[in-house]
Amino acid sequence: MSEHRRKPPQPQEGGRAAARRGPSGSSSGRRAAPRGATGSPADSYGPDAPGLGGEERPYGGRAEARRAAQKGGRRRAADNTGPGAGRGGPGGPTGPGRGRGRATTAPGKKRFIDYPRAGRAGWRRWVPSWKLVSGVFLGFVGSLVVMVGVGYAMVQLPDENLAARSQNNVYYWGDGSQMVATGTGVNRQNVTIDKIPEAMQWAVISAENKSFYDDSGVDPMGIARALANMARGGQTQGGSTITQQYVKNTYLSQDQTLTRKFKEMFISVKVGTKVDKKVILQGYLNTSYYGRGAYGIQAAARTYFNKDAVDLKPTECAFLAALLKGPTYYDPAGNEGLDKSATADANRQRSEARWKWILGEMHKDQHLSDKDYQDAVAKYPNPRDRKATKGMTGQISYLADTAKKYVLNHSDITEQQFDRGGYQIYTTFQKSKVDALAKAVKTVQKERLDPKHRDLDKYVQFGGASVVPNDGAIVALYGGDGYENGHFTNNADTSGVPVGSTWKPFVLAAAMKYGTYKSDGEGVSPLSKYNGNDHLKVFKSDGSYYLKKDNTPFYQNNESAYRWGYITLRKAMEQSVNTPFVQLGVDVGMTHVRDVAKAAGVLPQSMSQDLNPSFAIGTSTPSAIRMADAYATFAASGKQTEPYSVTEVKVNGTDATSFAKPKPRPKDAIDPNIANNVTDVLQNVIQNGTATKAKALGRTAAGKTGTTDANKSAWFVGYTQQLSTSIAMFRENPKDHKLLSMNGTAGSDSIHGGDIPTLVWTKYMEAALKGKSDPGFPDATEIGKVQDEAGAPSPTPSISITPSDTPSDTPSPTPSKTTPSPTPTPSDTCQLGWGDDCTDNGGADNGGVDAGGTDGGPSPDPTGTETDDGGNTRGNGNGGIFGGPTG
Repeated sequence: MSEHRRKPPQPQEGGRAAARRGPSGSSSGRRAAPRGATGSPADSYGPDAPGLGGEERPYGGRAEARRAAQKGGRRRAADNTGPGAGRGGPGGPTGPGRGRGRATTAPGKKRFIDYPRAGRAGWRRWVPSWKLVSGVFLGFVGSLVVMVGVGYAMVQLPDENLAARSQNNVYYWGDGSQMVATGTGVNRQNVTIDKIPEAMQWAVISAENKSFYDDSGVDPMGIARALANMARGGQTQGGSTITQQYVKNTYLSQDQTLTRKFKEMFISVKVGTKVDKKVILQGYLNTSYYGRGAYGIQAAARTYFNKDAVDLKPTECAFLAALLKGPTYYDPAGNEGLDKSATADANRQRSEARWKWILGEMHKDQHLSDKDYQDAVAKYPNPRDRKATKGMTGQISYLADTAKKYVLNHSDITEQQFDRGGYQIYTTFQKSKVDALAKAVKTVQKERLDPKHRDLDKYVQFGGASVVPNDGAIVALYGGDGYENGHFTNNADTSGVPVGSTWKPFVLAAAMKYGTYKSDGEGVSPLSKYNGNDHLKVFKSDGSYYLKKDNTPFYQNNESAYRWGYITLRKAMEQSVNTPFVQLGVDVGMTHVRDVAKAAGVLPQSMSQDLNPSFAIGTSTPSAIRMADAYATFAASGKQTEPYSVTEVKVNGTDATSFAKPKPRPKDAIDPNIANNVTDVLQNVIQNGTATKAKALGRTAAGKTGTTDANKSAWFVGYTQQLSTSIAMFRENPKDHKLLSMNGTAGSDSIHGGDIPTLVWTKYMEAALKGKSDPGFPDATEIGKVQDEAGAPSPTPSISITPSDTPSDTPSPTPSKTTPSPTPTPSDTCQLGWGDDCTDNGGADNGGVDAGGTDGGPSPDPTGTETDDGGNTRGNGNGGIFGGPTG
């Protein structure tokens, strides 16, 4: 309502206001109560109402009321904070009291970040404004710039001299005394760029970073890939430029973390902008690892070619540049102990291929002239053999090698970190036993072998290992003649040497556990009889027999044509007769034999993959360490413990946290009574069988001899309750590492496991157990069902499992004529142990001559092809890594 229509004010003492106030005088003799005294809401509007200052403010018009409402209240009071303030009634402007103005809510305080957005509904409420988006982006970019700037300012440039500091690795015997300190010393000498041939400089540039002289030193895409890989939990990738790799080389800590990767990136950026490219290249070549403990180009030149770096030829430079791809896989000497695929042959092929490729790239990049390229590529530069470093002579080199492999395969420590030094390695090796084993080998070698005057005595090698049953500690090894004599293969931790009849105890244990298809799953007793005659067909469970490739029958042979007839498995083990165990293995199932061998401690990768009949008599190639450990399972009444060679690792006096310090624990692998029955049978081998030379030990012991096809290897593995030891003997061609026959070696027609290997075992065990008690073995309880193959006569109840007094059983005089073959032939009747044809060796199709009979061993497989020995392929995951992830 406009001002000019407002009614004039009423007189103070009259009018409607006065009428409302009522008479001023008293009524009915009473005095009027003061305003507010009645407690009525209306009373609070009086001049004495709280918040009004004791004075009533005159009302304005409607326009004033509207303006007052727009400013946040009906009408401004002197104090708008007290109880009942203003005219809105009790409780404030929004209370129930009457008033002319409208009650309103004060607007909320404006937010710094308007999200979710106010004043928007539905999905629009959650869509950020362009101001918010741009602000966040600018903030992120600003923070990133600040972070990069701070990181760039804080990091220091690398120092190749600090990166090349060398320290010793110290190995300790089992009693805590120092075994050897290995260090590279002068093997880390840095050289200036003018002492590095240009061919070496261009070799690494052409192979690894062609844009080296033009790039900024960082590959953003490579870094992004590495960070993404780490975020996914994968392994980090190496730097993709020479600058990045140089920075990486200077880190003594190789922790795979995002923090380290970011720091490495900042350093690379700083190096790329502040350091001359020649200096970067010099630093990279001086800090790179070339294998064999060699850090830097000068050490590599000395290690591989016995010359200074400045004298390297282009072809040698390309060879060394190829090593930077990974010496484990490009050193032609091989490194199978760290990776079974890194064999000498495979590494040689990889090295030659990359060497030739690098020379081609140098030629293509015009860093080699046509003539220089033709000269360089004409001949592969064969490097030197490995040489022993100071103190690493005799068996020490093999002990340290085994311990190193164990550490690398049971921790996160890389070979490069390990070779930088600073580690203390506490081993299980006992010096007295190591010395005793080496002395036993040397003594027997001197007594029996004369390589200077007898050619067939050349290239004879030995390998051996000694393990504590129920513990797994390796206390002694014999790896060979020593690095100083050019023998770099650790024969205690090598593959490629078939074990022959030392495999038969696993067949017997499998028969006692699983039974055969004829026993309805019930275990088979060692007193069960099988045909022990020579030159027998091997029958399948369906009555058919195994065939060779030409579809003619496969015959299993013994070493001699002696007609054993039906003999117990106990007797067959005693005299190492092949035919019963080959048929037993087929009846049990070769997969069961394999499973028992694995449970005992043999690595699956060392077993023959062809589970043919010959698998039962030792075509597999475990290491000496693994065979000693597997037989230790029998000694420990079926408890298997993974072999180990290191108990503790420290870095500069502090425990290496990534090393699995707790030693392996024994686990139940074979039924105790089965293991004890195997031990009982193997005791008889020493007392009455092929290992009688071990009786000279003069204490309770068990063991088994083994000789392989063509007399290429001979074994003896034996044990007491305190110690299990394996000894292997073989001949190896030094050029191609193929096994050679030992027929004629030591002036003998053939070498059996019961001969020289048993002599070495006995001499060692005498010294190793000197002064020890003879606890014997737990008694074996009769086990399993007495089974007779093809209806052979059952043994009489009087037969016991005590050792027999005579070396052989009398062949069964009249076995029954039952045969699984539908139409018996003269060869079939030999299966049953009767008929004149049993003396026939089968002409040219006799399946080969096998070292059975007096010692046993594998014969050719049913395919008619001779077992491929494969030579000494080194490692196979035994010994040093003892079976990879767990051993």
